[in-house]
Amino acid sequence: MEKKNEEQLYQERLEKHIDEIKWLYMELYDNEPMLAELLDQLKNWYEKRDLKLKASDRERERMPDWYKGNDMLGMMLYIENFAGTIKGVKDRIDYLQESNINYIHLMPFLDTPEGRSDGGYAVSDFRKVRPDLGTIDDLKELTEACHEKKINLCMDFVMNHTSEDHEWAVRARKGEGEYMSRYFFFDHFDIPAQYEKTVPQVFPTTAPGNFTWCPEVNHYVMTTFYPYQWDLNYKNPRVFNEMMYNFLFLANCGIDIMRIDAVPYIWKELGTNCRNLPKVHTIVRLMRMICEIVCPGVLLLGEVVMEPQKVVPYFGTVEKPECHMLYNVTTMATTWHTVATRDTRLLKKQLDIVNDLPKDYVFLNYLRCHDDIGWGLDYDTLKTEGFEEVSHKKYLNDYFRGLTGYSDSRGRLYNDDPVSQDARLCATTASMCGLETGIRDKNEALIDKAVNLDLTLHAFMFMLSGIPVIYSGDEIGQLNDYSYEDDPKKADDSRYVHRGAFDWEKADLRHDLLSPQGRIYDALDRMEKIRSREIVFMGNATVWTIDTEEPELLAIGRYYKKEKIIGFFNFSERSKTAHYSEDGAFLDLMSGKETALLEPEIPAHSFLWLKKSF
Repeated sequence: MEKKNEEQLYQERLEKHIDEIKWLYMELYDNEPMLAELLDQLKNWYEKRDLKLKASDRERERMPDWYKGNDMLGMMLYIENFAGTIKGVKDRIDYLQESNINYIHLMPFLDTPEGRSDGGYAVSDFRKVRPDLGTIDDLKELTEACHEKKINLCMDFVMNHTSEDHEWAVRARKGEGEYMSRYFFFDHFDIPAQYEKTVPQVFPTTAPGNFTWCPEVNHYVMTTFYPYQWDLNYKNPRVFNEMMYNFLFLANCGIDIMRIDAVPYIWKELGTNCRNLPKVHTIVRLMRMICEIVCPGVLLLGEVVMEPQKVVPYFGTVEKPECHMLYNVTTMATTWHTVATRDTRLLKKQLDIVNDLPKDYVFLNYLRCHDDIGWGLDYDTLKTEGFEEVSHKKYLNDYFRGLTGYSDSRGRLYNDDPVSQDARLCATTASMCGLETGIRDKNEALIDKAVNLDLTLHAFMFMLSGIPVIYSGDEIGQLNDYSYEDDPKKADDSRYVHRGAFDWEKADLRHDLLSPQGRIYDALDRMEKIRSREIVFMGNATVWTIDTEEPELLAIGRYYKKEKIIGFFNFSERSKTAHYSEDGAFLDLMSGKETALLEPEIPAHSFLWLKKSF
């Protein structure tokens, strides 16, 4: 496209949003010079954008639902664990393609201080890659190589806070007022004490409180997460502008999906819980419009780890959208609750809520990720079924450590709080399913049970509305890695139990169908290919749950363009009969055999995908 046409296209995008941008920005900041600077910089970043990326932007504008198909499959991975360096990831693209992955979430890789990084979420430089992982040029080469293979790259944009080693924080510690104003500093504890009355603690055991004393300037600074992560003050327009420039710099490196870390926290108001405040949505809406002007091919993924009624507003509205995608956190936690209780009632209720939402809403579905599992369940509903919150959380944590409930699971507690009696759980999918115990005990029956449960959970995840995302290693049934306990820098953070190095020796067994690794990899491969082939898995399909009259059994239906699939999932260690029948011939998608749907028998920890065409 000629430069004149590029400029014309930019102006058309800008004109579409300029009035709303001006209105929202002035509502936040009432600062015309800073608004003028922002608009000048948007044009500057657009002009710097690579021609190939601009071409991709135009293509995605023509096909705005490009990410809502049935062929999207994600994987989240740590660069150092998976391949050592960014160049190493580039060398492993063939493995990712073999695994049907076309969306890679690279866990935090920007520069962070060693030993004070919170797994990479304490960024000291938003335009520099961690030296041991590579360089910005390596990142650009990786994104280009991935784009050639039709693979999308996702990264974390940590916008709530910086590391205390970030240039702004270093200058703030020197007493420079311009940089102190980019954070929340207080010269005495009176105002922080007022915040503490209403703001919950994120990590009450490992990082209690929301403020840290900074002796260099004799002030307290707000630190919602860890003392070395200083909360940014988005009431300062300089913070918003500069962070948007960082955002666009990374987008211009070829990133396709920006995961906005801890987005509910980014606006602070005294007298509130500093979560999900209205101006958070103003900022996210501004980000969405900035994307649509400069880099419309880039998607926003919001990290909102909360119940559905607090998550859904981050999609915005049809007229004024915010995030393109959000995590299906509640379904993930409720799935593991279902494993531990063999009771699908709460999960069915959660799915009914999600299935009733507009099809424009795209959720990322997952079983495990880099983080712990917090038991943020619907306890109002659970109470009616006889579950009390404190005792049930203890049961779940005990179950997934193999201490109760006839469990073979293995895991570690995270942030165990003796005061609230609350704790979170860390482990890999396979270890939670019992594979670690089966292999340790050389118990083939237990290995079979664990593999079947693992596959049933993945088959269930693939049936949900949205995009399935696999945590690296789950495709080969990777187990917990306890080596972190011998590393002084990691020993206090049990999340490293599921952040171990990818086991390439075990990956070499992925084609050995007698090994647990091969059985899991082969079955997932078949499921993934079925999902990408069958149109009934399209994102805008109609999805509903079905009553099987058996609490241990969950059934899900999908319908799209005269194609129907019914999935049955047995969360019990006993064979169960689904009290559901339907006329007509069905195709068992996993076996390829034709069958009738007449109250099917579902073996223990197994599933069926049955398809009918009209």
